[in-house]
Amino acid sequence: MARTESTMLPLGTIAPDFYLKDTNSNNAFSFEDLKGSKGTLVMFICNHCPFVHHVISEIVMIANDYRVQGLGVIAISSNDVVKYPEDSPELMTDFAMVNKIDFPYLYDESQETAKAYQAACTPDFYLFDNQDKLFYRGQLDDSRPGNGIPLSGSDLRGAIDALIYNRSLKEPQKPSLGCGIKWK
Repeated sequence: MARTESTMLPLGTIAPDFYLKDTNSNNAFSFEDLKGSKGTLVMFICNHCPFVHHVISEIVMIANDYRVQGLGVIAISSNDVVKYPEDSPELMTDFAMVNKIDFPYLYDESQETAKAYQAACTPDFYLFDNQDKLFYRGQLDDSRPGNGIPLSGSDLRGAIDALIYNRSLKEPQKPSLGCGIKWK
């Protein structure tokens, strides 16, 4: 598995808009449709990445813990499904069902959304405030497949808590690490 770090989009960047099909509902949504009253978490994930498999249970717990507090949660897959058919929209629906993902899991067929966010890897996390400005980008926590560090979600949870409760955010923000997005 190729190890790729996030590009660390500049803080304060306004969330790029999109209009993508949700593989859970077959409806299409924009950022505006899905954003939360307190902020919005946009994640780039995919079905086959071992880094995503390692963290998916924590991602689902974070979504369940914070959506009730006004956080919008969005997952996007941008991988080339011709070269990586295991990331097809049909299998995204299956992946969501197996992993109990009940938030939108959007398919970025053109890869334009991933490019707009400068997404580089899966998983890649972007947390926007209620003004749609980038508040946090980076890792979930220090756990990686095989490194023995327990999964906690501490970095992302700390950022979400800071956003929701109007606290200062700890620095530096560490980049996420995962499989590179599979570009066309």
